[in-house]
Amino acid sequence: MKDLIFTVENNVAKITLNRPSSLNAFSAEMIELWIDALETVRDSEDIRVVVLSGNGRGFCSGGDIKSMAEGQGFLNNDGTEDLTSTALVRKNSLWKKVQRVPLLLQEIDKPVIAALHGFAFGAGFDMTLACDIRIAAESTKISESYVKSGIVPGDGAAWFLPRIIGTDKALELLWTGTVLTALEAKDMGLVTHVVEDEKLAEFVDCYVEKLVQGPQATMRFTKRAVYQGLDMNLRTSLDMISSAMGIVTELEDYHEGVNAAVAKRKPNFK
Repeated sequence: MKDLIFTVENNVAKITLNRPSSLNAFSAEMIELWIDALETVRDSEDIRVVVLSGNGRGFCSGGDIKSMAEGQGFLNNDGTEDLTSTALVRKNSLWKKVQRVPLLLQEIDKPVIAALHGFAFGAGFDMTLACDIRIAAESTKISESYVKSGIVPGDGAAWFLPRIIGTDKALELLWTGTVLTALEAKDMGLVTHVVEDEKLAEFVDCYVEKLVQGPQATMRFTKRAVYQGLDMNLRTSLDMISSAMGIVTELEDYHEGVNAAVAKRKPNFK
């Protein structure tokens, strides 16, 4: 079995981490497959929504240090540390491989949903911060656990967390590695929805279906406006969104939305 499963059905792409015996810790193979899947999603006009999840007892425990190290030449064949490894080699193993995942997630202008269960630790949770919506089963445990291994948050936490929960709370989580319940994470704004464990799959499916049936160009322009607006002044943001408005009001979905509103019926977007 592959370390990651990628499927597309009914305009929905599903990316499933598939190393349940290793708690879905990243392997070199998983990262390669993940990059390929995200590039496909980014470039496909047929895919409308992306769902990220994990098989087995939990979502993801972070990086499999031994597997990643062997894949990048940090370890010898006998499992001992390769003392010839350099800082540049270690930097490039992150930059050219693992860090491609959050960068690609940010390039995708379609809704990206993360479905969490069991646990999401370290880099495993950071990959969900690069998603748009996080839906967690009630029993999920979440932690920025890097500090417990004596390493810095290498997969986006230092960028995402302050923007989501503020600098002080971000530093506290990163400095302590505190384990949060799903409800605690939701109260902090780290999780969008918390649902009963046995209802997670059903909730995600219903959530995704609503997005699939929405006006796709409008949703994609809206996502771009929200994320790009984080790095813009108001004037630039308004200029960009007025351009988007000019485009979407020429599309079939706009006319369908107007006609549906006049007729007091549900719109049928293409």
